[in-house]
Amino acid sequence: MSKYGALGEFLKRQRGDLVPMTFAEIEKVTGAKLPASALKHRPWWSNNAKNSVMTQIWLDASFESEQVDMPARKLVFRRVRRPQIAGAESTTAEKPVHPAYGAMKGLIRVMPGTDLTQPADKDWADRLETEYGREQRER
Repeated sequence: MSKYGALGEFLKRQRGDLVPMTFAEIEKVTGAKLPASALKHRPWWSNNAKNSVMTQIWLDASFESEQVDMPARKLVFRRVRRPQIAGAESTTAEKPVHPAYGAMKGLIRVMPGTDLTQPADKDWADRLETEYGREQRER
């Protein structure tokens, strides 16, 4: 376990979705001092997984940092819930699925007899030909 691993375990045990913490509380939980860059530079607290080992710890615990107040030396960790897709396999290691996949399911209805392969406007082809000419359209 890394020296910041205790923070990940602490966050996983939290019941609420928001976990406000001071920098001192983070140091107490981890048992290690924060690096000087964490105290001086706001980007250190970004949610970029490649930013630091500690960033990866809170991301792996399903949290993101927000409301970082550098002068007051405090921030809020917010739990990130990934959308569950009905009927999707529980593991996405074999075939990754975009988080928006299935988000519109059940919201759009196509009336019986509608041919989705036909243009919605019957005069569409004629307008294209008038505006761009026959040669432009055939390219």
